[in-house]
Amino acid sequence: MSAPTLSGAGTGEGAPLATTDAVELALVVDGERVLVRAHPLERLSDVLRARLGREGTKVGCDAGDCGACTVLVDGAPLCACLTPVGRLDGRRVDTVEGLGEEPTGRALQRAFLRHGAAQCGFCTPGMLMAARALLADTPTPTTAEVEDALGGVLCRCTGYRSIVDAVCETHLELEDAPAPEVGKAVGARVARLDGAAKVSGSDAFGDDGVDPAALLVRIVRSPHHRARVDLGDLAAFVASTPGVERVLTAADVPGRNVHGVIPPFADQPVFAEGETRFLGEAVAAVVGEADVVARLDLARLPIAFEELEAVLDPVAALAEGAPRVHAGRAGNVLVRGLVERGGDVDAALAGAAVTAEGTFTTGFVEHAYLEPEAGWARMEDGVVVVQATTQAPWMDREDLAAILGLPLEGVRIVPTAVGGGFGSKLDLSLQPYVALATLVTGRPTRIRYDRIESMRTTTKRHPSSITVRAGADAEGRLVAVDVAADFDTGAYASWGPTVANRVPVHASGPYHVPTYRARSRAIHTHQAPSGAFRGFGVPQATIAQECVYDELALALGMDALEFRLRNALTAGSPTVTGQVFETGVGYRDCLEALRPWWERARARAGEATDGARRRGVGLAGLWYGCGNTALPNPSTIKVGLDPEGRVRLHQGAVDIGQGSNTVMAQILADALGVPLERIVLVDADTRHTPDAGKTSASRQTFVSGNATHRAGRALAHELARLAGTTPDDVIDLGLERGRLSVRSTAGLVAVDLAALPVDADGLVVACSATYDPPTVPLDEHGQGEPYAVYGFGAQLVELEVDVETGSIALERIVAAYDVGRAINPTLVEGQIEGGIAQGIGLALMEEWLPGRTDNLHDYLIPTIGDVPEIVSILVESGDAHGPFGAKGVGEHTLIPTAPAILNAVRDATGVRLRRVPAIPSRVLEALRAAGVGPSSHPDGSERRR
Repeated sequence: MSAPTLSGAGTGEGAPLATTDAVELALVVDGERVLVRAHPLERLSDVLRARLGREGTKVGCDAGDCGACTVLVDGAPLCACLTPVGRLDGRRVDTVEGLGEEPTGRALQRAFLRHGAAQCGFCTPGMLMAARALLADTPTPTTAEVEDALGGVLCRCTGYRSIVDAVCETHLELEDAPAPEVGKAVGARVARLDGAAKVSGSDAFGDDGVDPAALLVRIVRSPHHRARVDLGDLAAFVASTPGVERVLTAADVPGRNVHGVIPPFADQPVFAEGETRFLGEAVAAVVGEADVVARLDLARLPIAFEELEAVLDPVAALAEGAPRVHAGRAGNVLVRGLVERGGDVDAALAGAAVTAEGTFTTGFVEHAYLEPEAGWARMEDGVVVVQATTQAPWMDREDLAAILGLPLEGVRIVPTAVGGGFGSKLDLSLQPYVALATLVTGRPTRIRYDRIESMRTTTKRHPSSITVRAGADAEGRLVAVDVAADFDTGAYASWGPTVANRVPVHASGPYHVPTYRARSRAIHTHQAPSGAFRGFGVPQATIAQECVYDELALALGMDALEFRLRNALTAGSPTVTGQVFETGVGYRDCLEALRPWWERARARAGEATDGARRRGVGLAGLWYGCGNTALPNPSTIKVGLDPEGRVRLHQGAVDIGQGSNTVMAQILADALGVPLERIVLVDADTRHTPDAGKTSASRQTFVSGNATHRAGRALAHELARLAGTTPDDVIDLGLERGRLSVRSTAGLVAVDLAALPVDADGLVVACSATYDPPTVPLDEHGQGEPYAVYGFGAQLVELEVDVETGSIALERIVAAYDVGRAINPTLVEGQIEGGIAQGIGLALMEEWLPGRTDNLHDYLIPTIGDVPEIVSILVESGDAHGPFGAKGVGEHTLIPTAPAILNAVRDATGVRLRRVPAIPSRVLEALRAAGVGPSSHPDGSERRR
């Protein structure tokens, strides 16, 4: 892939080399001799994928930064994206597709499945091949050897620990766990049902399976944060450029030239008209034959940009006379949020025995999923079919239909496997461009963002500036909390309203706060849109809240754990929105689960270290509402029985690696009372599966899980009816090939399924069910019942700070989470570990700077060596609303990591850091400002809690 030019486009494809210079090469690929004609400088990754059909080799960066394309060349691991194929004549190349052909490879794949080491699966082929090279030389590696061997492959989902454990245990060749007994699928450590495709490389992602005749789409993007755009004679350009079919602009959009995830706030154009509002905004799209468009210099297009004054941060955006990002939004404020309860906050703080306050800032954070945006479109019986990586297929369909000027049934979305999403793939990205290109040309079209294009143009975590003032009485009970939070929502709304409304609800933390006020603003700037990223603003607020609470405990001379226990929400106590839960409030249980670890860690932190290293321990808690904030949030699931006696689960809850495919199947198996192995998944597709809602806000296990449970019970009723009985009288169901057996109190009845008529989906019996969580809208003071369920948790961090260099070394993280009921403990632990890894990135290294850190070389995410030992503790409080008592956990796991790290740094050094990421230079600056160095010895009473 080429980098974006100043005219603003990434190609999404490597420019093809001249075929006249191609040579014939003989390779041995996965043990088979193949001949391929290619230019000697072609990337091995392109040859494997496009010429040899080895699409298991994934491409995440084309720069050797991510390692997803790792293959073995004569047994040595190499990045296929950096390897010229001309060097490989006569050499052996092994890919993930051949891994299962030999015993060690099969054992490695089984170990990955057993440990849950493949989540989204995009990095999995690279991990497996790097591990296979290690095992060839070191059959029983140590943890350190595994970390060293796999250090060049990035993973954004797992947190790496399960991967390390899987490789270390491969030599044991353990047998797969037996299938759970009927009625005991929930709670079982079932290997993910879609895992075999991930470890074999056959899982199809957005850039896999594309029609080879598809036209290529490339987007022309603004090189400025704000610019006036002048479109020249594009028709003449097309006429003079053979192979270019069209150059699309806003004038070619047949419907509305705007989209957005929250319809009342939709404001982002498909193509900017007249003026662009952020660096990388689309103004046109070139469509044509792939070999022509891929090598096209987009600077040749008659498109001119005139740079205009831009506002790049909220302070500038709020200043008097600042340029208006949107004419209709006064003061550049998109939306405000408010929750207040209990009277005069200022008076309550004035009467508190102790107070603490602080302002904490965060920057842009990139999602950095390993799979860049990719997909393709085609016409099928008059319907525009878009096959792409997405977290929200039904939202995509609705927006695309409006953009294309088509009825809903004129658009079909077929989600591919998603190589990581974390929120950014909720928003439209490539979909409008391929859909429009296919509509106007009638031909299949494709697009794949390169890494720079992906990072420059998609949504980010909101930068924030959050001030918290808090007060407590002499006994350590909170009396008042005041929060003011500003968020940079970028050029367009995206999920800014959600962040502004969710944060005031959550900024108290999971504590009883009698007097509370939280205000928030989402502010427009000329930056890339800020959107959803694992927590919707709550991670930023939790940094401020949990650090200030630590300062209160310190001022009181109270242990930080005891302070939290004294104030923790319990069943029957009101939240800051006035909501009262009678069940499912497990925060105190999480804190108590950490107590023995806390006491040991505190004792260890007090041990002597050398002059430069300071040891500390920190704690932070969290709560997080599952689903939309005080809004309808329905999910519909369809299940049915086919003539073969298989239960088909039409599962529209997109699995982005979190495991919803497996979780829904486990819930259905127990709701229906059949063996898990009789469940067959029908993946999300707007033609074949009902709308299960977007995969976000930790809603799928809770909301879609409830819909699945209801659908399973409805199907059980229908099967009982077929046998002439009722569900209450059924003892068990038997499903064999073509036969349903129902044993009831009245006896045994067999039903010949093959004799029954089938519906359009090939089902003899089908049932659908919908679940929408019970919530109450918030009033003008933010009072109401915004969520039916909250998840709770707490994390403890042990670390060392080198006061000479400012570096922070993490030693251990212990995490306790109230998950209600762990439908699949292995998947829950995987979410905990992956969320913690992303929390480490937020705390210590990740900061997206537009135009400077638009790649995985300059934008640093945690590697396998950055994630310490993680201990997961699952607390099962049960919940009255959840399926089998379960709650969501995906967002929750990231939230307390950063504040726990900052609290541990404060414990180690006596210095409070107020800006993340806490990179060494910032840490060192704060230490020097406080007079902390190798020779200083702060009094223990000042930093111990």
